Amino acid sequence: MTALTLLLLRVAFLVLLWVFIFIVVYSLRSDLFGSRITRLQQPGTPTPSPSPAPSTPPRASAPVASSDAATTVTNMGRGSRSASTAAPVARPASRLVVTGGPRAGLEIDLPTTGLTIGRSSGSGLQVKDDYTSSNHARLVLRGDEWRIEDLGSTNGTFVAGRRVQGSAAAATGVELRIGTTTFELRR
Repeated sequence: MTALTLLLLRVAFLVLLWVFIFIVVYSLRSDLFGSRITRLQQPGTPTPSPSPAPSTPPRASAPVASSDAATTVTNMGRGSRSASTAAPVARPASRLVVTGGPRAGLEIDLPTTGLTIGRSSGSGLQVKDDYTSSNHARLVLRGDEWRIEDLGSTNGTFVAGRRVQGSAAAATGVELRIGTTTFELRR
């Protein structure tokens, strides 16, 4: 063999050795420190939600109410009813509360775009549980009703003790269970 061939073989072997060392170090780092975890939304912080542009400009006499007001403000002009005779407007739940499991007590504001639940770090609510799939379930707002959809999980999603096939209504105050973790929607 020529000296040039031997030198090229030595350099190739050295590069291959360093690649192997980097792979081992990367593997050890992920075993010791785990995967990257995305931070969950802290309770009390507002969720930015896109608001649709108004199709008509607001009138000066339009009623005004804050989003967290308990009652509706109405105009008491001619032909209008009083607030006491109007039917109460049911508003959808705005929070998800973990009632049982390792994250019991956690409250999350529900985004209007929905919330995914699972083990993966890309989930809106990450549940570290042996009985939870990576992408286990999704909460979706349809009209004024929250629905929970099972995303083909192995161990199933339960609403009030009944297994969900496809999707089911998730009413306020009804127990939802994924793995060993229980949830409840609240206003």
